[in-house]
Amino acid sequence: MLIPYVISFTILVSTALFRREPISQPADLMWGALAGILVMAGYGFLLHGFTSGRMGIVAPVSGVLATAIPVIFAAITEGLPRGLQLLGFGLALVSIWMLSRPEKFGSRPAGLGMALLAGVGFGGFFTALDQVGEDAIFWPLAAGRLTACVLMVAYAFSARHSLIPQDPPLVLLVLLGLLDVGGNLFFLLAVQTGRLDVAAVLASLYPAVTAILAWLITKEHMARLQVIGTLVAVLAIALITI
Repeated sequence: MLIPYVISFTILVSTALFRREPISQPADLMWGALAGILVMAGYGFLLHGFTSGRMGIVAPVSGVLATAIPVIFAAITEGLPRGLQLLGFGLALVSIWMLSRPEKFGSRPAGLGMALLAGVGFGGFFTALDQVGEDAIFWPLAAGRLTACVLMVAYAFSARHSLIPQDPPLVLLVLLGLLDVGGNLFFLLAVQTGRLDVAAVLASLYPAVTAILAWLITKEHMARLQVIGTLVAVLAIALITI
């Protein structure tokens, strides 16, 4: 996580300087820093979930929670959602039940707890980034990446972990840094020009892409009920969006 975060931080600062964007207000930088901490935690839990469980299960569960939190916040601050959105909430709960059904009697899918924590982190990230002012773009995102990098380095030293693994996949990590910048930038622009709940649910469509890639690339197998749960999760996100 540290390598792509450093790459994304470098890109954000370089772009802000190139565009001559004024330094953001302290409040915007603080919201950006908080968003960076929350999304870092979300990424960490998501990666733990991927390594201990199945991507096709972990991603949809985290996506449903990442959607629900900002939608509930938007309902409190901007008004109650419409009928179809409430139906989407119900389907989201059903999808979590389907995805969390035991693979074997007396057990549950590995990585489910990590998925729930990742969803809380992503949902908090969406909500915190919505608080950034409309005139601030690159500097709040850079503040979030810098804060996350400092915390990761501090944790590595305190836990006596190596900062950089041997023979890291640099090409994939650079690609991850670029995608990270693009995803965060476009989400920030979305919440600055529209509603938080709509932007959050659209951004949370990522589980569908993750599940498809997991099926194509890693040949993950999913039980029939879990496949249906994935489809229901996607449908729930779509209904919340309407």
